[in-house]
Amino acid sequence: MKKFKDKSLFSTLEVAKILDVSRVTVFNRIKSGEIDAIKVGRAYLISKEELDRYLGKEELTEKRKHEINQNIDLILSEYGKALKMLGNE
Repeated sequence: MKKFKDKSLFSTLEVAKILDVSRVTVFNRIKSGEIDAIKVGRAYLISKEELDRYLGKEELTEKRKHEINQNIDLILSEYGKALKMLGNE
C-alpha cells in the first residue's frame, strides 16, 4: 500500500488491488455494507479512513478506548467468576 500512502480517496480498482481481490468483490462488499463508499456519478470512492477501518488499522480515539474499557468492566462484573474458573482449567 506504499504507493497509495498519500491518497485520501481510492477507486474500486485501487481497493481491489490493495485487498488482492476482484473489482466485483469490492462492489459486492460495498453493496452488502461491509465497505462504506461514496457514489460519484457511476463510480464509487472509498476514503482512506474507511479502508483503514476495513483493514483493521483504524486508530483508537480516546472515546473508543473509553467505550472498550466500559465493555470490559461490564463483562468482568457479569462473568468474572466464570472467566477465572475457565482460566484455572
